[in-house]
Amino acid sequence: MDSESLHYSLDLAAGNGLTLSSEQKAALQTSLVILKRNYKFSRVLFWGKIMGIKCDYFIAQGVEDDEMKNKKSLYSLNCMDWHLLPPATESMIADVALAAQGRFTGDPSHEYEHTETRIKGEGDDATEEEVTVKVNEASRLATAVSNIDKDASVVPRGAFTKSPSGKVQTNRSFGGLDPIEAAKLRNYLHFREPVNLKKKSILEMSHLNPAIDFLDPLSEDIPKGSWSLQLERGSTMCVLRSLLWLGLTFFHIPQTPQHGYIYMGDGLMNLDLPFML
Repeated sequence: MDSESLHYSLDLAAGNGLTLSSEQKAALQTSLVILKRNYKFSRVLFWGKIMGIKCDYFIAQGVEDDEMKNKKSLYSLNCMDWHLLPPATESMIADVALAAQGRFTGDPSHEYEHTETRIKGEGDDATEEEVTVKVNEASRLATAVSNIDKDASVVPRGAFTKSPSGKVQTNRSFGGLDPIEAAKLRNYLHFREPVNLKKKSILEMSHLNPAIDFLDPLSEDIPKGSWSLQLERGSTMCVLRSLLWLGLTFFHIPQTPQHGYIYMGDGLMNLDLPFML
């Protein structure tokens, strides 16, 4: 996210009562440039902030030549010193779901522990054994960022292209959605590996442009109604807010390439969503 997109995103997040201090913004502008150089990223994006009890976690993401593959997430407690988060593996996600409860503490080394009794073997040979799952907060943080990205990272249709070799890159000829198309949820896509696209029939696929229609549209999300789409600032800006991850805000300025999203929240999924619809 460039400085102008970051400005818009922070401005929108401030509407929820969450923002960054001028000192934090100044520190980010300096440290993200250094971060890009040190890790040899092609781009560095400020992802957002996950609030903790003692400290908040500031999150940045670095991308390489392919915008979707090998994306790295990093966290900082002071907007200056950055630490790489481990990749969120399936086993880590399962352990975090089992052991980590409540709000983030703000201490990356904090350890969550969960003990449960499992039955081993069958019939007369069945025995009970106690299993303890331990997971630290850095792993929980990596899992939260990964889950939010899977559910709620958004791009406008056409902002990225996929080459025949499979490489995903910024579409330099993208001039923005027109105002009518920008008001339709189907023109916003999940920026992650597609899930629903693989289930489409040949007939449905024939209407799609493989160079830009390689992602799942938000209009196919279940449950329906998990996104709020509004036109703001005299209909000059489209704003999407996730009701599944409260604090995720996306913006797009129609007829310009400007778009971006930011997360400012407690890192907890809104489990009350089905009752809100």
